[in-house]
Amino acid sequence: MDLKQYITIVEDWPKKGIKFKDITTLMDNGDAYRYATDQIVEYANEKEIDLIVGPEARGFIIGCPVAYALGVGFAPVRKPGKLPRETVEVEYGLEYGKDALTIHKDAIKPGQRVLITDDLLATGGTIEATIKLVEELGGVVAGIAFLIELTYLDGRDKLDGYDILTLMQY
Repeated sequence: MDLKQYITIVEDWPKKGIKFKDITTLMDNGDAYRYATDQIVEYANEKEIDLIVGPEARGFIIGCPVAYALGVGFAPVRKPGKLPRETVEVEYGLEYGKDALTIHKDAIKPGQRVLITDDLLATGGTIEATIKLVEELGGVVAGIAFLIELTYLDGRDKLDGYDILTLMQY
């Protein structure tokens, strides 16, 4: 299935010059959403995954159905102050400034094989921070899966040495 036909390109959003890749038109088509999920599940089966981890919010949209299909848990990665129990935090750089991500301190057991999921690989900063959280808790990043990769932003370069699946590239 050609998943790109289910992605809507929105010109000049959120600002002029950006060609936003809208995944909601993939998600609202049951066959396309199932196909994309199944592709990630197939990849995850090869990796012997124990847990799915995804950054908010679109990492949840991609990761939760994969976790369900695999019969494994899902651990959310969120902005500071959004998780109710003790967390670990990683700061990461943005184009102008810094941001941070957190995960529950007990979300990952040492040695667990983790698949990180998200909708889009752009500059790689969010996923790089997510990897640091997983590894700080003793998890093993067995793979990383995205619906879309924006190859012109070179985000893959920040993820050197990790196994990556992308279903579509722009």
